[in-house]
Amino acid sequence: MIATDAMRFAWRSVSAQPMRSFLTLAGIAVGIAAVILLTSIGEGIHRFVLAEFSQFGTNVIGIAPGRLAARGGAPTGLPTSVRPLTLDDARALQHVPGVVGVVPTAWGNAEAQARGRVRRTIVYGVSADALPVFGMQVAVGQFLPGEGAEEARSFVVLGAKLKHELFGADNALGERLRMGGQSFRVIGVLAPKGQFLGLDLDDTAFVPAARALELFNRESLTEIHLTHAEDASSQAVAAAAEGVLKARHGRADFTVTTQAEMLSTLSNILDILTMAVAALGSISLLVGAVGIVTIMTIAVAERTHEIGLLLALGSRRGTILRLFLGEAVVLAVLGSLLGVAVGFGLAQVIRLLLPALPVSTPLLYVLLAVASSAVIGLLAGVLPARRAARLDPVDALRSE
Repeated sequence: MIATDAMRFAWRSVSAQPMRSFLTLAGIAVGIAAVILLTSIGEGIHRFVLAEFSQFGTNVIGIAPGRLAARGGAPTGLPTSVRPLTLDDARALQHVPGVVGVVPTAWGNAEAQARGRVRRTIVYGVSADALPVFGMQVAVGQFLPGEGAEEARSFVVLGAKLKHELFGADNALGERLRMGGQSFRVIGVLAPKGQFLGLDLDDTAFVPAARALELFNRESLTEIHLTHAEDASSQAVAAAAEGVLKARHGRADFTVTTQAEMLSTLSNILDILTMAVAALGSISLLVGAVGIVTIMTIAVAERTHEIGLLLALGSRRGTILRLFLGEAVVLAVLGSLLGVAVGFGLAQVIRLLLPALPVSTPLLYVLLAVASSAVIGLLAGVLPARRAARLDPVDALRSE
């Protein structure tokens, strides 16, 4: 039998029972649509998270107290005898070649009071370099001045939302604000920044790091952020910073993480997440495979007489086998095409409903899903097709 006749035979077999064929197609289509939809959401989350972290630039290096097993790796246990990071450490890091900004960071929660209004907010103790390092902009006034720890005055810069909650539409510059029993003078208001992984960056206050340590009664910094020149190697700058701190501390009781390493780790985790949701969606393909096996088994039983006639006319058993395998593959491929259309359609609906989530469908997973459906159709049709090919022509012709 020539190929065109075989394709025509498979198509007529599928179209002869439209409702039954559609239900079989639906089983495969649901699996394909589930894979496309879940991977689209997973890829969207992937891009969203990376974009959130990338908004602070890619030339940032973070230094945290406590040593991890390896740079960017997982902790082997709780750190012991860790020397805290201090403002003196931050000053020493300013002389590292390639470093253009150092931000000692200490943060915590505090109640901000002004004009009889009280609001609990996050207070960040930083330096003047925080403005370019974190990609912030001042809307009114100025940011924290570049003063040393000993000369740092009690100034505060408010996020846009916090300023509105405490002072409304009035000018806040020069106003007094109390936090933790200390009085701060407002010298600036930041431009709206939005949210970062659920944290409202506009509902924050920025004070000098030395004043934050007093406010929260601490002696050590939470973290130190460095920013290096665009043409400098982040690995070289990180190694130099590590050498400076190791000389000061006597040992490496801290962790240096570059932005590139953090983004790479996040990307790997999110890739695994996307693969996991794709695997969950592919379970539906197994349900579609069961449907193909069932339909093909029924088809063989119903068309026994037809099979006997083909064998009596001289068709080879291999031809019968290929005919029924082709029918199973046609069902699977048509179902996959329907699933692709439905999956892409649902992904576009999610994109419209959630514009903040950059839903994107990975082409690789679409191709893998379609190829998998063809393979599943082929495998699911093997047993019914072999049964059809092994029928005795005489007994098949006698069947009703």
